[in-house]
Amino acid sequence: MYAIVEIAGHQFKVEKDQRVFVNRLQTEEGKKVSFDNVLLIGDGDNVTVGAPAIDGAQVGAKVLKHLKGDKVIVFKKKRRKGYRVKNGHRQSLTEIVIESIAASGAKKAAPKKETKKAEPKVEVKAAAPKATAKKSSDKADDLKKVEGIGPKIASTLADAGITTFAELAKTDAAKISEIIADVRGNHVTDTWPAQAKLAADGKWDELKKWQDELDGGKA
Repeated sequence: MYAIVEIAGHQFKVEKDQRVFVNRLQTEEGKKVSFDNVLLIGDGDNVTVGAPAIDGAQVGAKVLKHLKGDKVIVFKKKRRKGYRVKNGHRQSLTEIVIESIAASGAKKAAPKKETKKAEPKVEVKAAAPKATAKKSSDKADDLKKVEGIGPKIASTLADAGITTFAELAKTDAAKISEIIADVRGNHVTDTWPAQAKLAADGKWDELKKWQDELDGGKA
């Protein structure tokens, strides 16, 4: 018997006594844990599919240990800017062993086909992104035009409520450093408010000339 189950945001095909590495779980080592978001169970020629999950199905496991994965090197470079940043990352993982796969109370895929035609969930999901897309495009500026700001930093600033050049220009450089403290890399924010002020005033030629003299956002 095997099952396809969602664990910590990822789907895995598992069998009894199989060891699996998943994203870090909060459960302590040696403790048992169960997962009820089972998408499919196969037992020989008998296959049961959920819509999306199988009612009553459950995969039981035991936490063996917490560890970190292999190191991944992230290297960023901007040519003619002298900008080079090298970072390493090791994903936090948990090793578990599958102890049981229970299909009690599972519903077959065939009866579920009727409810699939209505597709109520698809309509809700399609409506939500459109609403957010409209909202975000109302007045937000492309903060990545400021030398030294990349996609991750722009996203972090947006989460903090800074989405326009005018808002960035009013924010103290020390405050900006505090907001992006969790973003990996060496970021010099001293010139960002001044750059944002030029962008907000539409002085693009003056901004471009200054940025050609900067090194990763540093004067």
